[in-house]
Amino acid sequence: MLERVASTLERYMDLLSLRQKLVASNIANVDTPGYKTRDIDFQFEFLSAVDGARPNVVEPELASKNDGNNVSLDREARLLAETGIRFQLASLLARGQIRAVRSAIQEGRGG
Repeated sequence: MLERVASTLERYMDLLSLRQKLVASNIANVDTPGYKTRDIDFQFEFLSAVDGARPNVVEPELASKNDGNNVSLDREARLLAETGIRFQLASLLARGQIRAVRSAIQEGRGG
């Protein structure tokens, strides 16, 4: 059970890391003519990742500027903040799992 939780947290954090990279790339290309925003359907990809599937990067249908670029700094800033919060939560959960394992080991040794 503990291994499964740890494995799920690891996949979740990997997915968060991928999204963070995509958002950073989108922000870096905010002024690149013709650049299309790249993202993942986070909820779908998380459920797929739990089953062992690889994430699918997509280009969401967003309004484009005259130069064909569709990066919205407001959207990317929101995703950056949201992803950071999710990563912090996953990190706290992982630390809790590590503490539980450490406690179980210490109890098994007699204190």
